Amino acid sequence: MQERLRTLPSVDELVREAGAHFPLPHAVLVREARLALAEARQHLKSGREADCQQLFSARLVDLLNPSLRPVINATGVVLHTNLGRAPLGSATPLPGYSNLEYDLGTGRRGKRDVHVSRLLERLLNHPGIVVNNNAAAVFLALHELAGGGEVLISRGELIEIGDGFRIPDIMARSGAILREVGTTNRTRLEDYRSALNERTRLIMRVHPSNFRITGFTARPSLPELAHLAAEAGLPLYEDLGSGCLVDLRPAGVDEPLPQASLAAGASLVSFSGDKLLGGPQAGILAGSAHLIERIRRNPLFRALRVDKLTCQLLEHTLRLIACGRERELPALRMIFATPDEIRSRALRLAPQINAQVVPGHSMIGGGSTPEQPLATWLLRLPDNAPVMECRLRTGTTPVIARIEDDHVVLDLRTVFPEEEDELVHAVLQARSR
Repeated sequence: MQERLRTLPSVDELVREAGAHFPLPHAVLVREARLALAEARQHLKSGREADCQQLFSARLVDLLNPSLRPVINATGVVLHTNLGRAPLGSATPLPGYSNLEYDLGTGRRGKRDVHVSRLLERLLNHPGIVVNNNAAAVFLALHELAGGGEVLISRGELIEIGDGFRIPDIMARSGAILREVGTTNRTRLEDYRSALNERTRLIMRVHPSNFRITGFTARPSLPELAHLAAEAGLPLYEDLGSGCLVDLRPAGVDEPLPQASLAAGASLVSFSGDKLLGGPQAGILAGSAHLIERIRRNPLFRALRVDKLTCQLLEHTLRLIACGRERELPALRMIFATPDEIRSRALRLAPQINAQVVPGHSMIGGGSTPEQPLATWLLRLPDNAPVMECRLRTGTTPVIARIEDDHVVLDLRTVFPEEEDELVHAVLQARSR
């Protein structure tokens, strides 16, 4: 063992060989060489082979190449959680300084909310604020409005919103006490009424955005709950999850709108910025002015606030919607794409990659619109499916596809037109490997 360890190169040898190929400061090369040697020694002590030069080069390549990379989404899942949910448009981050918290009119300190709050009020007819995601929005609302008190919620709405985050757990952490009413499949207005007591602080309704209960079901309408909340002098809070501000029914998708919930009597709503809204990750709270002001004054609001890049991207997103240009947002443009449009693109590309054009379905994804697929056309490849899927995923330009009926299929709904040539090249390159 000691003999093998003595054969390892020195730090200086590694640095001299690498210096001509990797444009990095000497101190950085020395640091990475030492770490590579430590890794090589560990390999040898555990009985494995160790190519120190290869380990060193791999560390330098990893250091120089960004881990976060663009990929081509050919899965047909528009809001792909693993691929960043809503694809962002062409807004370029502002270089240098900005008036993030500076009022240009008065020359005094301003609030970062203002850049999106005015647009939210135009769209929802209610004031709103923004935090870093919708789980934070739910937590903040419950912490401020119901901390130490009870929240009434139907058993059928105690959902998990992804990656193990569950509404009951968020409620418990916020200091609110969960008071379940009704049953999993049927909850009546009287269930809420009979649960009211002196400790009740809030009535909460959660949109089951990522599942559906069908069959023998019932729950009160939003106006009925709003009337009960008003009688009891309590706020009614609805978490909508997906945050759809645009009517998607022309695309065959039925999803509730925050503006409709507020008009129906909800005191407060929350929703995501990077799902059906089509923007960056954010959590939006909107509703009664005095509730929004209370939440904004909560010390946790500062801890959960968004940065300047999110402010800019969300403002850009909301401005497009407010101006009636929502189809310029990539996610909404993909949802509204017709099967005929996708088939025309697929027929043009099929001969170039030896693919068959077959009917199929896209999914909106991201925990939104379950059981509401979108009709599409797929490019079905004849190659060995597991091998081709792996080669596409690990190519120079990663292509994320799906396997269906033992074939790799590519859904152009989620492929940008400007990515088509790159997609063709990636498929041909995968075959050549």
